Amino acid sequence: MALEKLGACFAGYKHHRTGEDNADAHLKALLLHHETTLPVNGWAAGLGTWQRIFYAEFDGQRAKRVIVKVLGVEKAVVEW
Repeated sequence: MALEKLGACFAGYKHHRTGEDNADAHLKALLLHHETTLPVNGWAAGLGTWQRIFYAEFDGQRAKRVIVKVLGVEKAVVEW
């Protein structure tokens, strides 16, 4: 609800003059950031008690991809 108030869908956004209609999605993404650094110990996420990872999609019109970079290991194999 807070994101809807801060980045409400509004037909008068100047961004919509470009032919796009997703200005509110851009605003919401700016508020939540698009990347994070996460410590990993033994392939387990090093999260605190109340921390979680979530993916929020505000612009469902396009295909998206998630990029995971593993740093600090010589060779990493990640299977999904």
